[in-house]
Parts: sequence; C-alpha cells; structure tokens
Amino acid sequence: MSALSVDEIRAAHERIRGLVVHTPCPYSESLSDRLGARVFVKLENLQATGAFKERGAANRLARLTDEERRRGVIAASAGNHGLGLAHQAKLLGIPVHVVMPVRAPLVKQVNVARLGGTVVLHGDSYEEAVEHGRALAAELDLVYVHGFDDRDVIAGQGTMGLEILEAVADPAPDLVIVPVGGAGLIAGVGAAVKALSPQTRIVGVEPDQAASFRAALDAGRPVDVPHRSTIADGLAVSRVGDLSFQIARDVVDEVVAVTEDEIAQAILMLMEVEKTVVEGAGAAGLAAVLAGKVDIAGKTVVLPLCGGNIDMTAVAHILERGLARDGRLVWLRTFVSDDPGSLARVSRLIANTRASVKDVYHNRAFGPVRAGDVEIDWILETRGHTHIQELLAALQADDIRVSTYNQNPDFTPATET
Repeated sequence: MSALSVDEIRAAHERIRGLVVHTPCPYSESLSDRLGARVFVKLENLQATGAFKERGAANRLARLTDEERRRGVIAASAGNHGLGLAHQAKLLGIPVHVVMPVRAPLVKQVNVARLGGTVVLHGDSYEEAVEHGRALAAELDLVYVHGFDDRDVIAGQGTMGLEILEAVADPAPDLVIVPVGGAGLIAGVGAAVKALSPQTRIVGVEPDQAASFRAALDAGRPVDVPHRSTIADGLAVSRVGDLSFQIARDVVDEVVAVTEDEIAQAILMLMEVEKTVVEGAGAAGLAAVLAGKVDIAGKTVVLPLCGGNIDMTAVAHILERGLARDGRLVWLRTFVSDDPGSLARVSRLIANTRASVKDVYHNRAFGPVRAGDVEIDWILETRGHTHIQELLAALQADDIRVSTYNQNPDFTPATET
C-alpha cells in the first residue's frame, strides 16, 4: 500500500497535538502586492526547532512501543530532521543519536547536542550519513527513524496540509508551492491537500544543484543524481525516498528547479519584506515565483516557509549575492591616469550619483593596466539597475574608462567601454 489516506494524516494530527506548534498561515499583504496574487505564508520556521520536521518526528516517536522507547532511536540528518527528532525525543524521554555529514551547518550540530542528542559526524553527504546511521542502528540495537521515507513521518508532515486548508478556506488555495528534498514533505502535504481540495495544484521546487525528484519523475522511479553544494542544504538529497516518491508522484502537478542566486534573492526579500528569517530550503518556493518559473498572477497561493535554521556565518554571503542580483550592490572597474587627484575625481563622480562606496582597491601592477594608468575597483551600494546605468553614464561622460559591471559577486572583468 503506497497511497497515504487523509484519515492517516488526521490521526497523526491528533497524535501530535500539543507536541508541535500549530503555526500561523497569515495573508502577506506585502508579497501579494509585489507578486500580483493573494499570497499566504505558512510559518513553519516558528516551530520550536525552527522547521517542519518536528511534525514527522513527533508522529513517528508517538508510534513507538515501550520497548522501542527504552532502546532509543537514531537518524541521519543534514540538520532539521535531527533537530526535530532530538527535541521530540527529549520531551518523551527517549535516547537519540543523530548522524550528520561532517559539513552539516554548525548551528544545527550545536543545537542537536544542546537538545540532548548524541551527534555523530560521518561522511561528506547525507547518503553516507544514512549508511553509517543504519550500521549503528544494528550495532547499538536502536530504532532507525528515516527523515522522509517513513510512512509515519510522511503522515506527520502531511498535517501541515490540513492546517493550510483550515487557514486558507474561502477560497481554497489555487496553488501550494512546496520545497522538495527527499519528497517526504510534498508527499504528505500533497496527499492531505488533494484529498480535501482536489482542484488545488501542488507545485514542487528543488535546487538545480540537487534535482532528484525531477530525475525520479523522468525515470519513473527514484534514481541517484549527482549533487553539488547548495545554500538550500536541507534539500540536498541525491535520491528521493522510495515510499515518498510513490505517494508524491500521484499528488504533485508540477516540479521546477531554482538556482543559487534565485534562492538568495528570495531569502533577501523575506528578510526585507516579511521581516522573516528563513534558510535556503524555506525560501525555495518564493524563489521559483520571483524567477517566473511558477505563474501565480491573480491566484490564491500558499508558500510554506518550511525552515529558519540558517547559519549566521552564511547570511552575509547570501545577502550580498541577493543584493548584487537585485542591482543594489555592484562591482565596477575604472581606469584613470596615475596622477594626483584621479582617485578623488572618480570618487566625486560616484558621490554625485548618490552611490555609496563599500570597498575600493588600487592596482598598478597586475592585469591589463596601461603604463601610466591605475586600475581602481569599486564595490558600491546602489538603488538598483537603473541607478547603476546612471552611474556608468556619468563616469563615461567624464571620459572615465570603466569595465562593464557584472551583477554577480563572482566578478570577471568584461570589455572596457
């Protein structure tokens, strides 16, 4: 039996009542105005451990026998499943081990340990952590709790779908746009929503660095795909679950992929517009909308912000990428004669356009610098792409040679103008 019934999800909802937060799903006036749609955000980043994973963990642990609770549980996790399992196990007095890839975000490692979980670092990927976790389960006689390929876990995640339809009821959503990693969340939410509102479209979003669900759909079964590092680390799964795929493929209408820059842009917008901090996985749905990969014009849409456990050391980099893509951060390369006052001349022109200097670098010796000239690199804060064009025009009007700007922080000098 692969189909997941709404009765199983309703039973899970009753089972975990009081163990997890019934998170709000408010209407976002700011996003609605910007996107031309009726947009609601399901704030799963407000769970005690900052992510939806508590739902599945709570339901799975509640189904353990007394003897299994005494033995304890173990899981492999890139972070959020481990956090949710550790928190719920602590509430129930169940010993828990969490195997995490060595590159798992430090904030998630620290928080699992803080919640009383025994952290085991192993492997460079989630898949290697899973293999080691299953070996330890056999060795230590622990119950293995899979993060997304377990029926009770999927039913627990599906409780989010019930809450979405309760909050957005008149009219029901036209679309629910769900981030996809191992496919447990979209399987559960999709099963709940389609059972009660079959006209609602379920759209999956995964990072193009780890598009394992799209590959499974194309192959007709879960397959291994190579994946690279992504800021949506919670979605970095190279193979979707067998059970989660069987359930999800019958309830998902569309799947799209988003780039790293698109995810960064969505994180930035949620911080600025919604005053909400989310991790890359949580921003994936909005990223797809902003990139025009999902048409929501005039529709009622729900965006589950499924996690908020972002490593603070990564925030500055992510924000800079988002600002650069938005045209509010730019890297210019100017070439002027190496005379006293040249730096001040360019600086005055920049100031006159009301751009703000963030960083400046002088170079006389390297690269295509003519004898008697100096290259000056500027990183500037601007108001957007139109402002950058005004800045370029002002420099060129004063006979300042300037290389074409690149809106990506990974700057490669282009042709001089």
